[in-house]
Amino acid sequence: MPEFSVPFGVKKSDRKLTDEELIRAIRFSIASEYEAIQIYEEIAESTDNVNAQKLLNEIAEDEKVHVGNFSYLLSLLSPEDEETTKEGIEEAKDIIEE
Repeated sequence: MPEFSVPFGVKKSDRKLTDEELIRAIRFSIASEYEAIQIYEEIAESTDNVNAQKLLNEIAEDEKVHVGNFSYLLSLLSPEDEETTKEGIEEAKDIIEE
């Protein structure tokens, strides 16, 4: 599993993020949401406790929504990211359809 550095300390900074730093922070947030999904699903699969499974799977689903939230924000902040993602999707379709 990838390990990510923590870009922010506990206290807010007096300095505001540049646009590029904000874009990187949103990318980091997307990766963190995917990591959380993986963790919650693994924990749910590793227990027989039905209540824990239900709640962990629900939380994982919430994280998936957060991925969508952050992805939308990223598309607003960095149209280039959205365009590159679309290119990757089309490339993958072409490879799979060959």
